[in-house]
Amino acid sequence: MEKTWKPTTAGLLCIVGGGLGVILGIVLIVLGTAAGAVLAGRGVPFLGELVVGTLAIGLILGIVAIVGGIYAVRRQKWGLALAGSICALFPWWILGIPALILVVLARDEFK
Repeated sequence: MEKTWKPTTAGLLCIVGGGLGVILGIVLIVLGTAAGAVLAGRGVPFLGELVVGTLAIGLILGIVAIVGGIYAVRRQKWGLALAGSICALFPWWILGIPALILVVLARDEFK
């Protein structure tokens, strides 16, 4: 099978989308922690932890998208590349949709 541009492009889209998701997740976790401290001072103690826990899920999705993008660029482990492109949908769907389509179309190029 000849090598095409599809897995490389999908991997780069996943890495960029995951990186942006990680950066956004870190910023929102810091802001959520600050907001949680303010809310705790006003008598609502657990809402801040709930917000930070929810935002941590986005951070994890960004990390999985980066790892999946690395495997897509290397053309290894199609399942992990697919999982990474699916996880890239959540932080930045505009990058995740093309990445998902390209990973699916390039399935035969993976080891």
